[in-house]
Amino acid sequence: MLAYRSTSDEYSSAAALRAAPRGLGIPTTARARTGANRRGKSGREGSDVIERLKTGDQEAFEAIFNLYAPKLYNVALRILGEAADTEEVIQDVFWTVYRKAKSFQGKSQFSTWLYRLTVNAALGRIRRSRSKIKEVEYDEYLPKFQDDGHHLVRPVVDWSDTLEEKYAQREIQQLLEGAVNQMKPLDKSVVVLSDLEGMADKEIAAATGLTVSAVKTRLHRARLFLRGKLAVHLGYSPA
Repeated sequence: MLAYRSTSDEYSSAAALRAAPRGLGIPTTARARTGANRRGKSGREGSDVIERLKTGDQEAFEAIFNLYAPKLYNVALRILGEAADTEEVIQDVFWTVYRKAKSFQGKSQFSTWLYRLTVNAALGRIRRSRSKIKEVEYDEYLPKFQDDGHHLVRPVVDWSDTLEEKYAQREIQQLLEGAVNQMKPLDKSVVVLSDLEGMADKEIAAATGLTVSAVKTRLHRARLFLRGKLAVHLGYSPA
């Protein structure tokens, strides 16, 4: 897994609570209970709550919001990189959840459906503000090989063992975060779901609409790119 860490629960919870859908009748005092509710629940919401949500039950919606808002906020923030955009995306996601809960058919986990809504909303936001995205071409930072399969640049230097000797953990994290922010949005989404949320390839496929093989390919290429970016920054070949 990559060295960059998630935004702290305290920060993401507070921001996610500010992003609660307007007009849905969620009382402020109920929002303040998010931390306690999260600690008291399992990672998978009960089917009875989901069924009540489908009927428009306000308490069921509140329970779903309290459980998932901080997690979804963290994912959206990692994809978008901007708190203001993230808050609007979370508003949109939970408004969609409230209106379209009946469309959830239970073919996947409810959380997977929520992640898919979040990823789609975040990617849609990026597409609408394409001028803000500064992507870089991966090829410059991927290893190069000769026709016989050997690395083009030799000898291959394993610089990873000395990385922590040269840089503080925070500096390494900042380098990785900068590189992640230069990735293609869908690749970034896949990396965030895998390395931040710890989701399996099959779950990521369901959340992004990709095939499992496509998820594996994107993860492999993205991680090579991140490693290459670090290598070049340290003065080594991306090989």
